[in-house]
Amino acid sequence: VQLQASGGGSVQPGGSLRISCDASGFTLDYAVIGWFRQAPGKEREFAAAISRFGDNIFYGGSMKGRFTISGDNAKNTVYLQMDSLKPEDTAVYYCAAGGPFRSVINYYSPGRYDYWGQGTQVTVSS
Repeated sequence: VQLQASGGGSVQPGGSLRISCDASGFTLDYAVIGWFRQAPGKEREFAAAISRFGDNIFYGGSMKGRFTISGDNAKNTVYLQMDSLKPEDTAVYYCAAGGPFRSVINYYSPGRYDYWGQGTQVTVSS
C-alpha cells in the first residue's frame, strides 16, 4: 500500500483548501482512510476518517462542521475539504490506511493504522 498526500499550501484565515490522498495497492483488508495532523511540538491529532464505502465517517472535535472527508473509490482517492480555516489548523497533514475497525475508538487512534503517507503542509496565516 502506498499513500500520496497532496494539495497542501498557504491560505488566509477563513479560507478553504482541499487536500487529497491517493492510495495504490489498496485492498479490502485496509478499509479505512484517516487524516491526521501534526503541528510543531505537538502530538499527532486525529482529523477525520472514512471507511472504504463511506458508511462510517468520523471527525475530530475541532474539525466538525468545518472539514468534510469524502472518497472516490474509482480513483482510489480520499479528499479532505477544509473550510473556515484557522491559524491553529496549521500543521502537516498525513493520510493513513488501516482497518477494518470494529470499535469506533480505533478510527481515532494513529497506532491502529498500518500505512502512512508522507504528509502535506497546510499553513493558515494572514
